[in-house]
Amino acid sequence: MKIKQLLFLSLLSITAFAQEKEKEKVNFNGGFESNTQWYLNDNGLRDEFDNPTVQPEQPLRSNTYLFLNFKYKNWSAGIQGESYMENALLNLNPKYDGANVATYFLQYRNKKIDVTAGYFYEQFGSGLLFRSWEDRALGINNALRGGRIIFKPTDYITLKSIYGNQRTGFDVTKSVVYGADTEIVVSDIFKLATTDIALGLTFVARDEKTDIVDPNFDDVTNSFAGRINVNHNSFYFSSEFNYKADDAVVQTPGIIDNNLIKPGSALLLNLGYSKKGFGIDASFRRMENMAFFSERAAKGNPFNDKIMNFIPNLTKQHHYNLANIYVYQSQPSVNIADINFVKAGEIGGQIDVFYDFKKGSKIGGKYGTKVAVNLANWNALGGTFLLFTPQNYTTDFFGFGKRIYTDYNIEITKKWSPKLQSIFSYINQFYNRKFIEDAIGEVNTNIVAAEATYKFTATRSIRVMGEHMWADYDRKNWAGATVEFNINSKFSMYVSDLYNYGNDLDYAQNHYYNIGGAFRKKSTRIALNYGRQRGGLVCVGGVCRFVPESSGVSVSLNTAF
Repeated sequence: MKIKQLLFLSLLSITAFAQEKEKEKVNFNGGFESNTQWYLNDNGLRDEFDNPTVQPEQPLRSNTYLFLNFKYKNWSAGIQGESYMENALLNLNPKYDGANVATYFLQYRNKKIDVTAGYFYEQFGSGLLFRSWEDRALGINNALRGGRIIFKPTDYITLKSIYGNQRTGFDVTKSVVYGADTEIVVSDIFKLATTDIALGLTFVARDEKTDIVDPNFDDVTNSFAGRINVNHNSFYFSSEFNYKADDAVVQTPGIIDNNLIKPGSALLLNLGYSKKGFGIDASFRRMENMAFFSERAAKGNPFNDKIMNFIPNLTKQHHYNLANIYVYQSQPSVNIADINFVKAGEIGGQIDVFYDFKKGSKIGGKYGTKVAVNLANWNALGGTFLLFTPQNYTTDFFGFGKRIYTDYNIEITKKWSPKLQSIFSYINQFYNRKFIEDAIGEVNTNIVAAEATYKFTATRSIRVMGEHMWADYDRKNWAGATVEFNINSKFSMYVSDLYNYGNDLDYAQNHYYNIGGAFRKKSTRIALNYGRQRGGLVCVGGVCRFVPESSGVSVSLNTAF
């Protein structure tokens, strides 16, 4: 109870201060978010062992966030309180427990300098070495508690420095993270009119003393990166190379290997061309031993706790339900388990192409037709692996090992009238369960999906979607359908069902049905849902977490003020 009272009084004091300063033009804003679920027994939802879904001991669970920010002249401050009462939603980091002040900050900023004390978020380059961010759907908040300085001596130079301990639950790690980043806009120096060129350099270090006696690695792990970004007319190019110094490898979560000490590296390339009606984008990434955590033993934990860098999967982010059953997860880690399962990273990429057929052409029709093609392919790094003591490996820089994942897809968008639009998609996937989730088998899928949206008025519309997946392994074939109805600008509702009719186990041929609706007024939104959650990966922005199968009623509330 004392923690709750402290949280309430802290937030109340800031609110009162902001109100007192209102006459001095203090800008005050904040927000409130609550996600609550009542988990139910569900005898109809059976797992592979013919067991029904059972309520957890505490079936009513909630994740709640209250954040307040205020600004006065060049000063800003903020505080965020969080409550997970009586428990957090299923499969969230167990460190999110109870209620407490989670983050706070004080910031001073003008045109040349930006200084922050407290908790802060930051990203260097693409984030392959360092990114701190919050994503509540994934249960990630790895803010640093310490200090950050951003200095702009000129319009074309930006210098950043950071120092702090990483957040883990309501606490912080014992290890320290520090670093610096520099970005120089070369095109501004030479006043180039049609070309933008920016160069960047990054340094990040983690200082962690472990319990290992006579470690073969240093407490401090240094890492470096360089990058270039170029834009010229319709062309763009970017490249980034990252290097992580020698460090102990963690193959099994919680166990630091004092005998396998290896460096890590990552190369990221992106090249594209875009103009009205046509675009092509190609990305390539090679990673070796690039899992980076503020505490070494945290590597492999299922909650992305203490993760220091940002390594999203570079594949198409599908909005279809069935296309997200077998979704790729990036493979930055080392694992020398057996001859059929050795990996030290990943190599691959994707190509996106889109083309708009002009209105009035044969294919374009009266209102035009858009076609988008995406091809993604990922392999394990090729090389030589020694499985027995002493374990070791060497990789070929451009060597392709076992195929891990492919996703080839095409999407055709056709507008038939000012009110009617349709989308047709075909998706072909290959999913190596051993490399991605350490399970047995490989899955090949073919997915077709079609949807149509009809607008009755500017604020009233209906969207109907149907999808089907043929899969040759695991849970086999699926069918799905969704209907969404926007009644007006405030009310919307939907009903959906995913049916695993092809499962070889009769009792596991489950329907995952959901029905719900939402009401929105100004900056407030409340949503209600009843149904079943399919177990598996839930991904946001290319980063994923596992959720168990469940059944229940959920309510979410979001508001800003």
